[in-house]
Amino acid sequence: MSARVLSSVLAVTLGLGPAHAIDARIDQVSPHMGEMVVTMGSGQRPVDDTLRFEPYQMVDDLFLRDDYVLVMRHGPTDWSKLDEENVAPGDCANQRVLSETGQDAMRNLGTLMAANGLYPAQIVVSEWCRNQQTVEHLLRGMEVVDASVRERIPLETDAELNLLLSLQGAADVTGLRERVETWTGSNGAGPLLLITHFTNIEELTTFTVFEGEMLMVDPQRDGRVLGYLRLQSARPDIGHFNVR
Repeated sequence: MSARVLSSVLAVTLGLGPAHAIDARIDQVSPHMGEMVVTMGSGQRPVDDTLRFEPYQMVDDLFLRDDYVLVMRHGPTDWSKLDEENVAPGDCANQRVLSETGQDAMRNLGTLMAANGLYPAQIVVSEWCRNQQTVEHLLRGMEVVDASVRERIPLETDAELNLLLSLQGAADVTGLRERVETWTGSNGAGPLLLITHFTNIEELTTFTVFEGEMLMVDPQRDGRVLGYLRLQSARPDIGHFNVR
């Protein structure tokens, strides 16, 4: 769908005049990388980021299939405050949580996904506060495009996606792997989105991911990773990439 047609559809859906229409497009920015872009209408919160995906060649599968799974790490956190020893997943005052920048990033991510027509059919999320915050701000960003997302996208919290080998965490990735392997599609509603943690994703896929990054995983090919999606602003974090 062209950017012009998509913006017209969105304007009708949201009841917006031309000055307030949302314009979205997908660009190929290199032989191997694509980029989702959105321009907000007058008076709307700007989205000062883009959603990059690689390889570009996965673009057809990304939008024409619904039998894949997006495995996502929670959004950018404030590393000046680490999890206290034996902190419970729901004890937000004593664990690392999303930074203000991370909250903005997840709202941008939600808007970029929704404006370009990439909606999950179902979301399953870890109990940890940073993951719960991630899905909350992701949905807020999607609501800018479609106010009905909370009503039509089922949201589930599952301890099997909790931080691996931590207090009240998952003992292994058996539950996470089962979620991936048993997903067979949604009759066109979109992929499954699982929001979990760095260590869980690394154990499942052997890939190391930035905060807020998603891997496109194919259950039909023994869990093969087809590519990744992450905000252009995403950077390695100090906790898992040893950067200063």
